[in-house]
Amino acid sequence: MSKFIIQGQAKLSGEIEVKGAKNAALKIIPAAILSSEKITINNLPNIEDINRAIELVEDLGANITRSNGSLEIEISEIKKNELNPKFANKFRTSIMFAGPILARIGEVKFPSPGGCALASGAKRPIDVFLDGFKAMGAEIKIKDGFYHLKAKKLKGCEYFFTTISVTGTEALMMTAVLAKGTTILKNCAMEPEIPALADYLNKQGAKIKGAGTPTIIIEGVNEINAGEFNIMPDRLETGTFAIMAAATKSKIKITKCNPEHIEILLNIFERIGVKFEKGDDWLQMYPSDNITSYNIKTHEYPGLATDLQSPFTVLMTQADGYSLIHETIYDRRLLYVDMLMQMGADIIMCDPHRVIVNGQTPLMGRRLISPDIRAGIAMIIAALIAEGQTEIDNIYQIDRGYEDIDGRLRAIGADIKRIGSLNI
Repeated sequence: MSKFIIQGQAKLSGEIEVKGAKNAALKIIPAAILSSEKITINNLPNIEDINRAIELVEDLGANITRSNGSLEIEISEIKKNELNPKFANKFRTSIMFAGPILARIGEVKFPSPGGCALASGAKRPIDVFLDGFKAMGAEIKIKDGFYHLKAKKLKGCEYFFTTISVTGTEALMMTAVLAKGTTILKNCAMEPEIPALADYLNKQGAKIKGAGTPTIIIEGVNEINAGEFNIMPDRLETGTFAIMAAATKSKIKITKCNPEHIEILLNIFERIGVKFEKGDDWLQMYPSDNITSYNIKTHEYPGLATDLQSPFTVLMTQADGYSLIHETIYDRRLLYVDMLMQMGADIIMCDPHRVIVNGQTPLMGRRLISPDIRAGIAMIIAALIAEGQTEIDNIYQIDRGYEDIDGRLRAIGADIKRIGSLNI
């Protein structure tokens, strides 16, 4: 198993480029199933989850061409209605393939989706997807560890999300494109990836209104075309690199990004003394001394993303004073703080959703294990701050979300080595 060896406190400087958004790429690949034509996807990140998604769509019968950050998918005929567990169990957004297959051929079988185990093997529930498909007329059966969904023709419905869900919103929006009649989705997520997906689908003949607002209305059509989709910059990479620069007191320019997508984080930076300048597609971070503590509460977009919570917690170990970190989206997502405490962080676990961080605290290198994508990148930031050497195991989790992260960090001065081959 490959791992990272990081020698802390190396001086960082230079430019780092943001790659295509993982969360947009993982939705446009299953969206390709809605059309029998060829789609061209540009600015594709080269990460593990994308590789698994490509394997999955290829297993369904798609013709794939991939080169230099571009991907062409043509699936004129879906050759099977079952998602292969060999691929589907390795990333949780495999559930996104179910709706387009169901909408196009009327039947789909899939295992419980894989992906990040946030603690003790617990995975996110898929009830929001099943309830939505059922509301559209799908018959659902569970047998031998597989969900089996059938619908002669999906029908439009009115569906209210009792819990705001990004993937749920995208999945039902995509599925409703080929359903008969009108679908009204309420209490929808508003992340930037959602209107980007809707804009693409509308250009191909779909009729979607309101994407990016709490209410989305979809008029079903018989078929849609395929065309070209340019993946937006990854807002979570942008935020992560900005926090990394602040935590390591580095002058780093973040390029090919959209600062508007992390407006809440930049607002917090202004309040706590982190120095930066921004442009339309760049963010210049400056060394910032005397960063003050700040309480955060994760929230759906445009609030502070849960995926930036763990890097921000590392930053707060270097801030002056006490910070309350309140995770509201996912259970047990704060358990990684035990590793920060092993490094010397002064953190009190109040309950599974809240911790108090007391900074400024020196960190010491330790041997760590990456439990998931975002905690894994937080471990890297902590290792860059720490005195001495840190070893991070299970870096497959980090490779799932960050393309060539060690190579990109070495280019700005980080002393980071990969032991073992790149998983991709």
